[in-house]
Amino acid sequence: MTTPIPGVSAPATGPASTSVSRGDQMGKDVFLKLLVAQMRYQDPSNPTSSSEFMAQTATFTQVEKLEEIAAQNKALVGLQRSLSAGALVGHQVTYTDTTGETRTGVVSAVRIAGTGAETEPQAVVDGVTVPLGRVTAVTLPTATTPGATQPTA
Repeated sequence: MTTPIPGVSAPATGPASTSVSRGDQMGKDVFLKLLVAQMRYQDPSNPTSSSEFMAQTATFTQVEKLEEIAAQNKALVGLQRSLSAGALVGHQVTYTDTTGETRTGVVSAVRIAGTGAETEPQAVVDGVTVPLGRVTAVTLPTATTPGATQPTA
């Protein structure tokens, strides 16, 4: 009998998205260009106050730091996914194959191709490479642990 691992069963999904591309967002390059253009074309008889300039510079610094934090979070998500995948080795998994069939097997290895959070680790189940997004359940292996006594008939 297999014992399900609590909290590991999930519906089949594709790879998780790590970024959202929105056309209405300004990056730090656009912000810097606007700041330079504002300074270049300001009215010489009524220049921008130093407090306004400092506020804009502080905003630019915040944008830069937020981009750094986002990049670090992206790297951490990739590492977490890789570590989670490695924990599946030796466990029995149920997954949906490319034809929609439900299959079950034991994970013998995990492949992590590429770099960063963009790659999805893949489990090797009975010689078949399975993206982790297709795994629907994880259970303990059916084999007994070494040294355990077997019931006699």
